[in-house]
Amino acid sequence: MYPSANQPRCGWVKLNDPLYVAYHDTEWGEPLHDDRALFELFSLETQSAGLSWLTILKKREGYREAFEGFDLKRVAAYTHKDVDRILQSGLVIKSRPKIEAIIANAKGFVDIANEYGSLDAYFWSKVNFQPIVNEIPDYKSAACHSKISDTITKELKKMGFKFIGTTTIYAFMQACGMVDDHENGCFRRQRQE
Repeated sequence: MYPSANQPRCGWVKLNDPLYVAYHDTEWGEPLHDDRALFELFSLETQSAGLSWLTILKKREGYREAFEGFDLKRVAAYTHKDVDRILQSGLVIKSRPKIEAIIANAKGFVDIANEYGSLDAYFWSKVNFQPIVNEIPDYKSAACHSKISDTITKELKKMGFKFIGTTTIYAFMQACGMVDDHENGCFRRQRQE
């Protein structure tokens, strides 16, 4: 059953935007283990640098179309012609460096998948395969990075990943459920047993 409009939610949710509410209610903080979906989410997080998440969320379907469903190996094989095609499509934010970053990061993720078996295994091993549930009385008091996001950032930068920083990595960790930073009063917050 879909939650009611008056359900208690995190304070950052723009209640006047149904897309934002749906994202919070059904996706943000939900443990994600599918490699394609992790690659997509990671890529979208890198695109939000300097922009609001809602801007990217509204373009998500365009990114999916432009990047052919975020098939990792296919994107890793993209050339300059693909960058031009994507930029001319009108489906994504027009930033050549950000588009090139998705492709460069895909190549890095292929290496990670080969070494760890999957993107899922790589990322979730960083939190011992269990979400970290934080006490968040108010979203304004939530962290914007952690020792784990610092470590992941350093590792990925050494591998040549682009448009990442510890804040971007932490936002990714929150979004894919590695960290549960739903406010204590939010109906979506996981409960520690």
